[in-house]
Amino acid sequence: MKYSNFLRGMGMGIAVGAAVGAMVPTHRKHSVKRSSAARAIKAVTDVMDNLSDAMGL
Repeated sequence: MKYSNFLRGMGMGIAVGAAVGAMVPTHRKHSVKRSSAARAIKAVTDVMDNLSDAMGL
């Protein structure tokens, strides 16, 4: 395994974690959390798709 592959993986993990952390509210009603979770999942998939396309995977 190359060191650059490791750094790419770490960068992707940090980016996904930041996106999920920014999208999920901390103190809301349960019904609101469901829609927020759906938006967070969509945002994470979009981020992963963009990163995959940018890296050529």
